[in-house]
Amino acid sequence: MRRWATAALIATVAALLAAPAAEAARGGIDVVGKRRLSDRLVQLTLNSSLLAQPTHVRVLLPRGYARSTRRYPVLYLLHGGFDDYRSWTRMGRAEALTAGLPLIVVMPDTGPLGGYVDWWHGEPWETFHITQLVPWVDRSYRTVARRGGRALAGLSMGGFGAMGYAARHPDMFAAAAGFSAAVDSTNPAIQALTPPGTYGPFATQEIRWRGRNPVDLAANLRGLRLTMRTGNGSPGGPFGGGDGVEYVVHKASAALHDRLGALGIPHVWDDYGPGGHLWPYWRRDLRRTLPWLMNGFAHPQRPPARFTYRTIEPQYGVYGWRVRIERPALEWSELRTKGRTGFTLVGSGHALVIPPTRYPPHARLRVVYRSSRYGVIRGQARAGRTGRIAFAVPLGPGNRDQQYTAGARTVRTTMAVSVRPISGT
Repeated sequence: MRRWATAALIATVAALLAAPAAEAARGGIDVVGKRRLSDRLVQLTLNSSLLAQPTHVRVLLPRGYARSTRRYPVLYLLHGGFDDYRSWTRMGRAEALTAGLPLIVVMPDTGPLGGYVDWWHGEPWETFHITQLVPWVDRSYRTVARRGGRALAGLSMGGFGAMGYAARHPDMFAAAAGFSAAVDSTNPAIQALTPPGTYGPFATQEIRWRGRNPVDLAANLRGLRLTMRTGNGSPGGPFGGGDGVEYVVHKASAALHDRLGALGIPHVWDDYGPGGHLWPYWRRDLRRTLPWLMNGFAHPQRPPARFTYRTIEPQYGVYGWRVRIERPALEWSELRTKGRTGFTLVGSGHALVIPPTRYPPHARLRVVYRSSRYGVIRGQARAGRTGRIAFAVPLGPGNRDQQYTAGARTVRTTMAVSVRPISGT
C-alpha cells in the first residue's frame, strides 16, 4: 500500500494527460455540402470519421455576422424523436425567435430514436457531437469557445440530450434547458421507445442505461444554470393537450426536478399543467428561455471550486481533472473534489488521479490516504517537471460482475486523499 501512496508515476501521467486530446483528434469532419437557406440560415452536409453515413447540421448566424469581428456564444438546439435537424427551423420558428440576438444557434442531427448517446451497437452520436462537432464549430465560426459561451436546449429526446450532455460534460457547457424532456431512461414507457441496440436489454445492461441517465447523473449538474419546462398531458392548455406522451415525459422531468431539489441544485421548474406534446408549447418554451440564456451568457458563472462527478466510464476528464480506473466490469465511480487540498474517489480497482493543480516542478507534498479498507496511511509524493502530480489510489479488488446484473455483489471503497505541500520545496 505504501508504494501507492509515495509513487510519482510520471510516465503514466504523460499518457493519461494526452488521452483526451488524442480522443478529440481521432478523425475529423469534412464539409461535403452547403446550402444557404436565408441570410442567416445555412445547411451543411458533413462527413465524419466516426459515422457510417453523412450527417447534417443547420446553423443560424446572428444578423451582421459577416460584417462583425466579435465573437458570439453558441446554443446547441437539439431535435426530438422521430424528427431531425430541420425541425427547429421548420416548426419551431427558431430563426424568428432568435432574430436580433447576438447568438449562434447550431442544430445537429442524431438518430430518430436513441439519439445523443454512443450506441452499444451502432453510431457514436455523443462522441461525434462532443469531440468533433463542438470543436469544429469553434474552428469554423467566431464563437466564445469556452464553457461560459456554450449552452444546450432541446425538446423531448433532445431535452434528454441537453441534460445528458450537460451532466456528462459539465466543464463544456454553462447552461442546459429541457422542454418536455425525456430525462429518465428508467421509465418503462421511455424504454419501450428506445431501440434495442442503444444500450442493450435493461435486465442485463442496466448500468449502461443509468450511465447516460440525467436523473442518475444529477449531481454532476451542480454549478450549471438549468431550466425545465413541461406540461402534464392533461386536456386543456392554450394550445390543446391530452396525450400520453406528455404525461410520460412529465413524470420523467419531475423525477429529475425532484432529484435536483434533493441535492440542493438550483433550477427553473416550469410545470405549466394541462398541455400536450406539441410544437406550440415548445416554441413558447424557447421564447421564454432565450432571455434567461442570454443573461447567463452576459454574466457567466465560474466553474465550481468543488464538485461531485459520477460516471461509469473507466477513464475520463472533467474540469481539468484526469481519472483512470483499472477494473474488470462496468460500475459507478464518483470523484468528489476539495480544490487544492485533496479529493475523494469512490469505486473499486486501481485508480490514477491527476488534479489540475500545478505545483513548482519536482515539489514534494505530504499525502494522507484515509479509507475504511486500509485505515490511515501517510506518505509523500513528488510533482513532475510540469508541476502536475499523479496520485495512485487503491480502491480494493475490482468487482468482477457488472453492476445491477443478477447475482452481482458490487463492493466499493471510499478513499479520501489529503494533500499539503512540504514547506521549502
